[in-house]
Amino acid sequence: MLKRSFWVITLVLIGALLLTQTGCNPDDDTNNGTDPTTTVKVPVLTTSTPSNVTTTSATFSGKITSYGNATVTARGICWDTIKEPTITANIIPIAITSDTVHFTGNITGLTANKTYYVRTYATNSAGTGYGKEVIFSTQGGTIGNVTDIEGNVYHTIIIGTQVWMVENLKTTKYNDGTDIPKVADSIAWSTLTTPGYCWYKNDSITYKDTYGALYNWYSINTGKLCPTGWHVPTDAEWSILNTYLKGDSITGGKLKEIGATHWKTPNKGATNETGYTALAAGARNFNGAFALIGEYSYWWANTENSTNAYYRYISYLGSNFNRNNNSKNLGFSVRCIKD
Repeated sequence: MLKRSFWVITLVLIGALLLTQTGCNPDDDTNNGTDPTTTVKVPVLTTSTPSNVTTTSATFSGKITSYGNATVTARGICWDTIKEPTITANIIPIAITSDTVHFTGNITGLTANKTYYVRTYATNSAGTGYGKEVIFSTQGGTIGNVTDIEGNVYHTIIIGTQVWMVENLKTTKYNDGTDIPKVADSIAWSTLTTPGYCWYKNDSITYKDTYGALYNWYSINTGKLCPTGWHVPTDAEWSILNTYLKGDSITGGKLKEIGATHWKTPNKGATNETGYTALAAGARNFNGAFALIGEYSYWWANTENSTNAYYRYISYLGSNFNRNNNSKNLGFSVRCIKD
């Protein structure tokens, strides 16, 4: 009798354990199916942070974490310029495939320098559920202009938290109206320890309007080169730009003008998705020789490194954004950044 009671108790315990295990996840609907014993709810989702943000587009991903105990019949991404967008706003429907959980969509046709609100969505018989709202802004695009002391006009753009000029500086005067010394002679250029500027190959007619001037670092160090309210970026400010654009290996491509008008082929990786429109303006070597137009673009940083100074450069051969330091009497381009 005792033995029989033991087996009865054991079977009861096993049954209770099985009931506990099968009932631990009442909303276990990972197969996008239904369970008639469970109340149907709207789907639950997540929304990713954006990637590949340009002046007019951005990519978002979503994940359905619960189907709500019903078959999901639609999913996608919705967005608007007001908070909490719904499927009555702008949407990208995304087909339900063998991967019913994960999906990705590219939003296009956006406006530069504008803030948008984005949510993923999924619909079942109970209604539509939305992922957490994500707020982002498109790249700057041209937002205005600024004029230097001589009347040269430069377009401006926003990239992240920074406002940049779109064109290279071309002024021959400091912002207080005094002249920047023009140095055409190669030997004189090579021995400079004071400010100086020049035009590529000393030809302002051909190169000034398109590529701007080439300045040595001593002219940058005066603090008077850019228009009032603007300055030559520091090495740290160049790093902020690079970080915002996701790093050394791709930043250069996002800054370069597309095509072969001002770059040699292959102009690899060029997208100009920032609107920065970098042109291959070349440089003047510390011996006074001109070189590399169509191949490289160089910009000074207003930061010293012992007897040298920092600069950034990009090439037609790739999309890298390169950092280096070298002689202060090199002749490089200047892009000003707003104070």
